[in-house]
Amino acid sequence: MSWKETAEPILVRMPAVRSPEGHVPFRRKLAWTAGTLVLYFFLSNIYLFGANQGSDIFAQFRSILAGGQGTVLQLGIGPIVTASIVLQLLGGANLLGIDTEDPRDQALYQGLQKFLVLVMICLTGLPMVFAGGFLPADPQLAQTLGVSLGVIKWLIFFQIAVGGVLILLMDEVISKWGVGSGLGLFIVAGVSQKLIGGLIAVPGITGQNSGILTTWVRILIGDVSVGSPFTAYGLQSLIFGVGELLPLFTTLLIFGLVVYAESVRVEIPLSHARVKGARGKFPVKLIYASVLPMIFVRAIQSNIQFFGQLLHSQLRDGLPTWLGVYNSNGQPIDGLFYYLNPIHSPQQWMWWAGAAGHSPWQILLRVFIDLVFMIAGGAIFSIFWVETADMGPKATANQILNSGMQIPGFRQNPKVMERVLERYIPQLAVIGGVLVGLLAVLANMLGTIGGVSGTSLLLTVSITYKLYEEIAEEQLMEMHPVMRQMFG
Repeated sequence: MSWKETAEPILVRMPAVRSPEGHVPFRRKLAWTAGTLVLYFFLSNIYLFGANQGSDIFAQFRSILAGGQGTVLQLGIGPIVTASIVLQLLGGANLLGIDTEDPRDQALYQGLQKFLVLVMICLTGLPMVFAGGFLPADPQLAQTLGVSLGVIKWLIFFQIAVGGVLILLMDEVISKWGVGSGLGLFIVAGVSQKLIGGLIAVPGITGQNSGILTTWVRILIGDVSVGSPFTAYGLQSLIFGVGELLPLFTTLLIFGLVVYAESVRVEIPLSHARVKGARGKFPVKLIYASVLPMIFVRAIQSNIQFFGQLLHSQLRDGLPTWLGVYNSNGQPIDGLFYYLNPIHSPQQWMWWAGAAGHSPWQILLRVFIDLVFMIAGGAIFSIFWVETADMGPKATANQILNSGMQIPGFRQNPKVMERVLERYIPQLAVIGGVLVGLLAVLANMLGTIGGVSGTSLLLTVSITYKLYEEIAEEQLMEMHPVMRQMFG
C-alpha cells in the first residue's frame, strides 16, 4: 500500500473553501477580495489575550511574513511559505509520486499542503509560546483567573494557531473567489501601511517617527535644523540623516526597475492551427518566475534566525561563541548567526561612519554571504517555482497546443514546442531570480521608505503590477465572454 492510499482518508478531509461551480463575475471577485482584506486588517489588530509583549523574533522579516507581533496573526504567512518550501523540495526530488494533472492527486497535494501548514503552525508557535521571552504569559491574569501560567500559555498558542488557520483559509478564499493571490495581497497590505507611514507619519499622533514628507515640511518651516547643504555635515544630514533622501531615491529606483523588468520580455510568435490569419504572441518575461520565490529565500533566513534566537533563549551563556553572540535586544552581533543574518539597513554596513560596530572584513563577509544566499537562492527557487507551478517548457507547450495555437514554422508536436521553449524559459527564470536577489540586497543596504525591507518592496511592486494585469484581463473577459470560453 502506497503512502497516498494510507494518507488519503485524512488529506481529503482537511478544511477547504468550496470552489465556485461556474464563472464568478468580476464585481463579486472584487467584493470577496475587499472583504477578505478587511478581515485581515481586523485580525492583525486583535492582540493576544493573556500575552505580554515580548521580543519580536521576526521583526526584520515582519513585512514579508505579513503578520503582526503580539496579534492573532503572530505567525503570518510563515507556516504556509515553509510548508510550500518542503513540498517544492519533495516534489523537485520526485519523492511524492504525485501527478498534478490527475484530479485525485491534485486533491491529495492540496490536502498534504494544508496538513504541513498545521504541522508548521505547531513547530513555530509552540517554541514562541513556551520558550522564554518571545510571547510571555501574563502572571497577573493567571492569578486573577486562578489558573497556572501553563494554562495561559496554551490559551495563547490556541489563539495564534487559529490565526494561522484563518490566514490559510483567507488565502484560499481569494485564490478561488477573488482576484490575485491571498499571500501576495497580505504582503502588499502590510508593506503599504509601512510605506504610507514612512511618508506622512506625524510624531505624537501616529506613534511613529516623522515621515519623510512631514520631516521636509518641518525643515522648510524651520522646525528641524539640518545645516547648510554646501557643507559636509549638511549634505550628510540631508542624504543619510533626517532628510532621508537616500531611502526616497532607493524606493523610487526599485519601483522603476521592477516595473521596467516586468515589461521586458521575449515574445514567441504563435498562429492558430485551424483559423487562418489568427495570430498571437506568447510573452516570456525577464522576471519569468515573478518575485514570489524570494519569499522562500527570506523564509529560510527567518527560520535560521528563529532557530538561533531559540538556542540563545534556552542556553544563554551555554551557547558557543562561534555559533552566536547576542546583544540585550536579542540580535546576533557575532558568530555564525551574525554572518547568516541579512543586512537590513545602511547603519549595519557603513563601517566608515562608525555605525556598524564591526571590523570591515566582518561586514564585507556578511554582505558577501547575504549576496550569495539571495542570488543562489533566487535562481534555485525560481527553477523550482517554474516547474511546480506548471510554468516549465513541457507544461507551457501543452497549454499552448491545447488552446489551438502553434509556433509558425514548427510541427504541431509537444516535444518540438518544448524544445523551442527550453531555449528561453529556464535561462530567463535563472536570470530573473539572480536579478531580483541582487535588487533585494541592494535595497536593504541603501534603505527604503518606512524601513521596509528590499524584498518586501520588490514583492509589493511586482504583485501590484501583476494584480493590475489580472484585473485588466478580468475586465476584458467580462466584456468579451467568447474570449473567456476560448481561454478556459
